Amino acid sequence: MSLYRPPRIAASQITPESCFLNRRSFLATAAGGALAALGTPAFAEALKASKSPYAVDEALTPEKDVTGYNNFYEFGMGKGDPLANSEKFKPTPWTVKVDGLVGKPKEFGLEELLAMPLEDRIYRMRCVEAWSMVVPWVGFPLAALLDKVEPLGDAKYVAFETVVRPEEMPGQSGYFQSLPWPYVEGLRLDEARHPLAILAVGVYGKTLPNQNGAPIRLVVPWKYGFKGIKSIVRITLTDKQPPSTWNLSAPGEYGFYANVNPEVDHPRWSQASENRIGEGGFFGANRRPTLPFNGYADEVAGLYSGMDLRANY
Repeated sequence: MSLYRPPRIAASQITPESCFLNRRSFLATAAGGALAALGTPAFAEALKASKSPYAVDEALTPEKDVTGYNNFYEFGMGKGDPLANSEKFKPTPWTVKVDGLVGKPKEFGLEELLAMPLEDRIYRMRCVEAWSMVVPWVGFPLAALLDKVEPLGDAKYVAFETVVRPEEMPGQSGYFQSLPWPYVEGLRLDEARHPLAILAVGVYGKTLPNQNGAPIRLVVPWKYGFKGIKSIVRITLTDKQPPSTWNLSAPGEYGFYANVNPEVDHPRWSQASENRIGEGGFFGANRRPTLPFNGYADEVAGLYSGMDLRANY
């Protein structure tokens, strides 16, 4: 059955200016969303997780910024829209189907996913829009889930798919939409099996709020944030490179690999430095140089040995 795909806003119309709200409007939107959510049952439970050696020694981004300043176009294009517009989203019950080139395809319930050995992971997060955060995720290695379905020898890539619920996700409804749905992403299998790649089920010690990708999302800290697909419902192992939503929308601007690289600028802005959200200061005091692979080069650069990182951006 073919799905109707409404007209989209061209990716070239989306600029850093359109993505960044001024502080006054952002705070007003976020406050409105918080008030709207007060009467809604919250999917917010404390999680038990073990301490992980994968942590950066940097100040955490304040929780109010981590949970209130987001890109999640299924709820709108503004940074405050996910908080303001996600109160109707229902993250339970939930299942994630894992299929494709595997020996034991399976549909995992949320209870089983939350029962995985959880770890606290403090990661840098670098958005392609040249801003960053330091986020305390709670999750488990993606490789641990893949092991349960036993990938076949022909599997080379892992494809991911987000839920489609236009009745709960207003960014998916209406005639003019920013992107085609469902949102899709992909990794090479060796990237997916890297110890740094996790499926996050929580942040700041609690289950994920709706606006952060509840109930389960991908976190790949050496890649730009748009690779971190949210509210995942399907993971498929395949022998072909899977599509990536932003790469499909603007292939000249967003690559499949999307590794953080300060030497490869976006066609419309520099990637040499970044604005750290939540840190005050005047005249660029909260701006810092961007590190190759977002500071994880020692761990992951070997994955791309011999590759032209300008051509494979």
